[in-house]
Amino acid sequence: MTGGEAYRAKLLTPEALDAAILAYLADPSKPAVLEIRKGSIDVAAAVLAHQWSADELAVEDATPARRRNAVRTAVLLASVG
Repeated sequence: MTGGEAYRAKLLTPEALDAAILAYLADPSKPAVLEIRKGSIDVAAAVLAHQWSADELAVEDATPARRRNAVRTAVLLASVG
């Protein structure tokens, strides 16, 4: 199951997703983990595994919305482990 599938199945709430994204963006060195049933998604690992998202976050003048969307994309495509 991916984060997107969990989101569509309402196992991942919009509030939990937004909170994890904001926590990661506030301090990428601190753990930001989404718990989904018996699994989880490590937000930092999801970003590192998704090249486009990592590249977007490296853009120096990226807007906050662009950064949020990059992290959201990585989380929704990540596998729940």
